[in-house]
Amino acid sequence: MRRIVSGSIYAFSAAIGVLAFVYPFFFDAQTNGSIGIAHGQDAPLITTALVGLSLVALLVELQGQAIGAKTVAMLGVLVAITSVLRFIEVVVPMPGGFSPIFAPIILSGYVFGSRFGFLMGAFTLLISALITGGVGPWLPYQMFTAGWAGLTAGWLSRIASHVLRITQRITHRAPRPHRSLTFDILVLCIFGFVWGLLYGVIMNVYFWPLAVGPVEQIWGPGIGLGETLARYAVFYVATSLGWDLVRAVGNAALILLLGAPTVRALTRFQRRFYFEVRPAHG
Repeated sequence: MRRIVSGSIYAFSAAIGVLAFVYPFFFDAQTNGSIGIAHGQDAPLITTALVGLSLVALLVELQGQAIGAKTVAMLGVLVAITSVLRFIEVVVPMPGGFSPIFAPIILSGYVFGSRFGFLMGAFTLLISALITGGVGPWLPYQMFTAGWAGLTAGWLSRIASHVLRITQRITHRAPRPHRSLTFDILVLCIFGFVWGLLYGVIMNVYFWPLAVGPVEQIWGPGIGLGETLARYAVFYVATSLGWDLVRAVGNAALILLLGAPTVRALTRFQRRFYFEVRPAHG
């Protein structure tokens, strides 16, 4: 029952995030003011809802779980470390859209699971924004998008396990108790590269309906889905692709260089945190 309640909370928060991104498409947003005015009013409400739901999810998962407190402590430590990385990024500007914070989010979600990954991404962007002064109408959208990166990293771990199991059956190889770390790092490098681009693709959506520019690059009320996607593709390639490619390559490079020792360390902590209580037999 507790897992159902917790899963419902995460699903509800994801629905709020999707709605926050797409609701401007249902209004004539370009006549309602600038980006700052349009999102400055709803950003505090969205941020409060996301943080509140995340805290409720943590409280639900803590109830009756022997490993809950240690896992939350690990979440806090990882969020603090990753937030410091973003502070360093502000002090020493990185090239293009590269940021060192996405690799830890992805690796944490991959090892600890999708729910942990979502909280890791959302809280990292929140705390790091408070530290670096990066609070603005864009913050809740960054929190949602980084949370989704960590969430899908947890899904990726399960998918990789299933694919490997199916491959072993097809090739008639003996099943292994654990996946090869080399296989994990290869998958994570590809995943990090994809999310380096996807983060920019999603984040641009929060302001694109309010943007002005050439007709072939902006959204307008009444245009169809196909035309909307075509215009957005032109806008993204013209304004963001080069910037996001730097982030994508940076994610893959960081995971390739530091992914193996990080995954080993996180996996070791995960195993120490897990234990199973069984009834004693007379």
